[in-house]
Amino acid sequence: MRIAIIGSGYVGLVAGTCFADSGNDVACVDIDERKIRMLQDGQVPIYEPGLEELIKKNVKEKRLTFTTNLAEGVQNAQAVFIAVGTPEGESGEADLQYVLAAAQAVGRAMKQYTVVVDKSTVPVGTADKVREAIAKVTDVEFDVVSNPEFLKEGAALDDFFKPDRVVIGADTERARNIMGELYAPFVRTENPILFMDTRSAELTKYAANAMLATRISFMNDVAALCEKVGADVDFVRKGLGADKRIGYPFLFPGVGYGGSCFPKDVKALVTTAREYGLELDLLRAVERTNERQKKLLVNKAVKHYGSLEGKKFGVWGLAFKPKTDDMREAPSIEVIEGLIGKGATVIAHDPVAAHAAKRVFGDRIRYAELPYDALEGVDGLFVVTEWNEFRHPDFARMKSLMKTPVVFDGRNIFQPARMREQGFTYFGIGRNK
Repeated sequence: MRIAIIGSGYVGLVAGTCFADSGNDVACVDIDERKIRMLQDGQVPIYEPGLEELIKKNVKEKRLTFTTNLAEGVQNAQAVFIAVGTPEGESGEADLQYVLAAAQAVGRAMKQYTVVVDKSTVPVGTADKVREAIAKVTDVEFDVVSNPEFLKEGAALDDFFKPDRVVIGADTERARNIMGELYAPFVRTENPILFMDTRSAELTKYAANAMLATRISFMNDVAALCEKVGADVDFVRKGLGADKRIGYPFLFPGVGYGGSCFPKDVKALVTTAREYGLELDLLRAVERTNERQKKLLVNKAVKHYGSLEGKKFGVWGLAFKPKTDDMREAPSIEVIEGLIGKGATVIAHDPVAAHAAKRVFGDRIRYAELPYDALEGVDGLFVVTEWNEFRHPDFARMKSLMKTPVVFDGRNIFQPARMREQGFTYFGIGRNK
């Protein structure tokens, strides 16, 4: 099948590459000439394990191309995926200007019946707006489909090739057949394709992310209570997760969620509900807990040291989660800004996100090439992202490098008892043992 992907960011690039790898001819379109040149030269502008190799393979086999020419990419496509950004507006709503501009451009370029697919995360009712935008500029027959993505950064290829489910909101049998054919290679293990109306598909994406964000904030509230009553949140987490109705995923307390999805999507869902006269009090509490959690480590440091003025701290982890270089809404930003704002200096290490962090902090912090380089002469270490390479360090080496062996573990990757045996002053999240 001939496919065009409008937008070569994270979602568009992963989707286009995976569709190409299943035998389709895919044109990835973007207005960013620099990004397209990079991709044409074999350079990938984002970090995602396995993606660079898969792109090079499909480019070599001539199934995957990159272009700034939207008309050229769209005119022969049977399905066109809109995967452009939907940034957060001033009131928390999703800004649809790029989606609707792309829709009109697609409408002008179409030459035959086309399935236009909303792949971006968009509010309920967006498919209707996209349909209206296209109808204004073309008489060519088309259908609009909602096909939200459920990709986890760091595991996106596995998520696309082996999805838990594929959600497709389509109003015609013709569109459902084309989408079903397109996704058939990815659901051979009988994981379902869930066909529904477009509005239900749009809401499914927001509801799923809001539920996962709620689990995280709930466990962070439980962790706060554990600290007050002298319980250990790790034991509580195990007791909760063993209940088959609950399970273990997304029950890890920490310094809050970040990234491109959870913060933005929770806000957008709250805003959408408010437009319909409904207050989602639970999700507003989820947001408040998350904002509080991002400040927690700095608050613990202030309580321990009294003043942070003139202190020097190491930070391990900058990306919002492991296996990505994404700094959007990363808890590390709140942590580092909090430390700098209180007069401390920071030296930070992340395996892949230093280049992205430089766009956030510039030269206000130092960047360490290796984890231990971030420890020399520091008054304490903040662990903010749970990269695997941080889990089993040489504790004796750490202690010898640090001015004072104090660790603020924002991801509970270390065992409190062992840290204290090694001579560290240790602060975790919800752990008193």
